[in-house]
Amino acid sequence: MVYQPDLTTLGFVLSRDRQSVLMVHRIARESDEQLGKWNGLGGKVEPGEDVWSGLARELREEAGIKATSMQLRGTVSWPGFHSDGGDVFGMIFIVDEYEGQPDAASEEGPLEWKKISEIPNLPMFEGDKYFVPLVFDPEVSSFHLVIPYEFGEPTGWSGHIERIGD
Repeated sequence: MVYQPDLTTLGFVLSRDRQSVLMVHRIARESDEQLGKWNGLGGKVEPGEDVWSGLARELREEAGIKATSMQLRGTVSWPGFHSDGGDVFGMIFIVDEYEGQPDAASEEGPLEWKKISEIPNLPMFEGDKYFVPLVFDPEVSSFHLVIPYEFGEPTGWSGHIERIGD
């Protein structure tokens, strides 16, 4: 089987006080395969873009902000993620500096600041529960995971988590 994933970015924009994250509640389009879920911001990397520029473009389009600093936290491969069985490979970032005031909504749905401690309790993809806590864990320097999906559900996870001091 050939692995030809969509290359994507996912950014978690920190509030100025570093206590909250800008999240999108994907409720605007009935055809959205992420309908009803909460997520960070991001999307597909376009031809000719590097991943930093791709996420910066997505943040401008989705939230009306200009990223000025972001840190790569890790990567996730999602084989079989799409409803048609297509694969996704994501570069996961913390966006720790930006210019502008975030918009109230994007074309996917409303944007809201959520406390970092609240994020695990939001409706999200089951597979997100494997990696989202790692994004905010100060003891984790990076992570590289595989979270296979079948019929819209994760079948587990594997990969490498680099901890500070390892």
